[in-house]
Amino acid sequence: MKTVFSSPDAPPALGPYSQAIGAGPFIFCSGQVPLEAGTGELVGQEVAEQTKQALLNLGAVLKSAGLSYANIVKTTVFLTDLTRFADMNAVYATFFSVAPPARSTIEVSGLPRGAKVEIEAIAIKPS
Repeated sequence: MKTVFSSPDAPPALGPYSQAIGAGPFIFCSGQVPLEAGTGELVGQEVAEQTKQALLNLGAVLKSAGLSYANIVKTTVFLTDLTRFADMNAVYATFFSVAPPARSTIEVSGLPRGAKVEIEAIAIKPS
């Protein structure tokens, strides 16, 4: 059995997918790009600004499932320019200062709406 989670405080899905799906104790969060929920507009031009917005969007989706950043066990970060890794990492660290999740960071040739960063996550419900 699966459960669909969505939040009006995060941008709606840009295609035929859910913001998050719960399956057993896990919540699988689709990638969040730095779009403003109300307008659908891209936030910021720099990786640091965009990372913050993508993580705020991810937090809104987690909240709809009754979870927080502390429940995340794995993230995948997609960057269009890996030389901006330090900019992303500095902001990312402010969201995960204690027991950060496992993470992969991958350079990609492009992201939706011209974003420079996208972040997806897997979270676990407390037992």
